[in-house]
Amino acid sequence: MSDLYKKKCIPCEGGVKSFDFSEVHKYLKKVDDWNVKENEKKSYYIEKEFKFKNFLDSQKFVNKVGAISEEEGHHPDISFGWGYVKITIFTHAINGLSENDFILASKIDQIS
Repeated sequence: MSDLYKKKCIPCEGGVKSFDFSEVHKYLKKVDDWNVKENEKKSYYIEKEFKFKNFLDSQKFVNKVGAISEEEGHHPDISFGWGYVKITIFTHAINGLSENDFILASKIDQIS
């Protein structure tokens, strides 16, 4: 585990390049069990599914993720239901991955 969770997300309004494949894999080593995927636009994102005992535990986790996301000013896509939460993270402004995405992932890992 790295110290990424100690960093703060920096607002990104575009104009910077998203991580290339080698940079993505360097940062993947700093978070726990996130998977890198590629969308139809050939842009990378990271995703992880969390398992829970019931719907209420899933909802509580989503609320904690929401609070962290607001605090960081960086918002993932979240889907959840009975016993699971699926989180997808990428930087919308650059349509790809940046350090912010891995910072948020590491903060989420801290609460899981």
